[in-house]
Order: sequence, then structure tokens, then C-alpha cells
Amino acid sequence: MARIWFFWIYSLLFSVSLMAQDASFFQTEITDTIFRRIKGLSYPEHCTTPRSDLRYLSVLHYNGKGEVCRGELICHRSISDDLLTIFRRLYEARYPIERMVLVDEYGADDEASMVANNTSAFNYRYVSGTRRLSRHSQGLAIDINPFYNPYVRKRGGKRVVSPVGAERYADRTWDFPYKIDSNDLCYKLFKTHGFTWGGDWKHSKDYQHFEKKLVE
Repeated sequence: MARIWFFWIYSLLFSVSLMAQDASFFQTEITDTIFRRIKGLSYPEHCTTPRSDLRYLSVLHYNGKGEVCRGELICHRSISDDLLTIFRRLYEARYPIERMVLVDEYGADDEASMVANNTSAFNYRYVSGTRRLSRHSQGLAIDINPFYNPYVRKRGGKRVVSPVGAERYADRTWDFPYKIDSNDLCYKLFKTHGFTWGGDWKHSKDYQHFEKKLVE
């Protein structure tokens, strides 16, 4: 009888835990409350991405200390289900993501967000050093643990690493926390869901960056 009671209590607690977890992984349209947080920042006055195309996501993730944190993202509606599935899998695997708050917490400043190693998605902005809109402007790209997975390119014959201070992590021949490579679970999950990785680019390397083409 004691074993039966133990099994019943264990099953109940496990079910409650799953329900709590499910409640922490969700998406919503961009409510007025959320829009007030991003208006004039990641969503400037000249933004051409319809608000109705965007979704707000809430997920759980582990940080590098093994602590459970609540993360938030804004992305395009066409990839919101993908991201919820990916981040649930990463959470279950205790994959470390140091920080995941809206880029608006950094004034929509991509450099500041990267320096803080903040994982983010939607931000209506240009590709660094160009006047070409980034896939982030549509919410179709996401940067994971960006300080340890920098953007590396050539400018005037010299190597430029973004963010500033992450130069040592441009060397991908050694192991360090938060590193993304082709053996990494994060890489494998995003590739499985049809995303391309900036680390595979030929003329530059964006080791933090995953993006997906818009398919309506």
C-alpha cells in the first residue's frame, strides 16, 4: 500500500510540474502592454514590419550557474512554434543561456545587448556596417549567447569582431562556455527546424546567428 501511495504522490507531483512547465512556454500576439515596451525602440516609428506579424514568447532556460530563468523574445509568427519547441528542448537538456530579455532593455542597442550576452530576436535595424535591413527586422533571426559567439568580418583588410571585447572568442579552435559549433545541441535543433547558421557563411562568420526564410 505504501508503494502505491508513493507512486500516486510521485505521479501527481510530476503532473503538476509538467503543467507548471507548460504554462511557462507560451506565445501571444503583441498586446498594447507589450507594444508600449518596444515602441520607439526595437519597433521605431519607421518600422515596416506589421505588428500583427509578431509574437511575444515566454520560455524557461538555464543560465551558466544552473539556475532556472524566465526568458522572453519577440519573433515573427512564422517561426514562433519553432522557437517554442527548440527552447523547450534546450531547457529539458539544461542547455545554458546566460540571459534572454527583450533587446529594448538595452535601448534596442544591439552592441550593448551582445556585450551583456543577451539572447534576442526581433529588432528593426540594419546589418552592422551597412544600410541593409537585418532579418532581425522581420523577427526571422535570433542571436544566441552572442558575446561568446561573435560576428566576425573583414573591413578594409582588417578583421572586425562584434561585440567589442569578444575578440578571443573569434578563435573557434578551443572550448569555452556557451560556444556554438556544428556539434552543439542548439545548432542541431535550429538546423532540424530549417534555420541557417551564420557560422556557415563564407565571407563572414556570425556564430550567434540563426535565421529562417519567410514562408507564408
